[in-house]
Amino acid sequence: MLIGELSRRTGVSPRLLRYYEEQGLLQAERGSNGYRRYGEDAELTVRKIRVLLDAGLTSEVIRQVLPCTRSDQPDFDWCEGIRDLLDREIAALNARIEGLQRNHEALTGFLTAHTPTE
Repeated sequence: MLIGELSRRTGVSPRLLRYYEEQGLLQAERGSNGYRRYGEDAELTVRKIRVLLDAGLTSEVIRQVLPCTRSDQPDFDWCEGIRDLLDREIAALNARIEGLQRNHEALTGFLTAHTPTE
């Protein structure tokens, strides 16, 4: 299928589909006219990419995880190293959450300590 059809089926813009291809997440063959042609599995691949992006994974991590996904839920074949990779992503996410919580507490402290008097 051409990029326009894949875009219609997935709701993902052609620009993003080209970006996924540049990042090594999606593959297309080129026709003699230079147009990208995607296989029938491309629709499922794009859906998997969207779910993994929504989970907060980077393109680099998705590139490693994607070959181990079976559906757009995603269900995983636990390829070697995938569990460790996802555990590291969770640890990094927890560290960001802790940092955001500290920021929140500091800002809340500023507001409560410096409430203007009328």
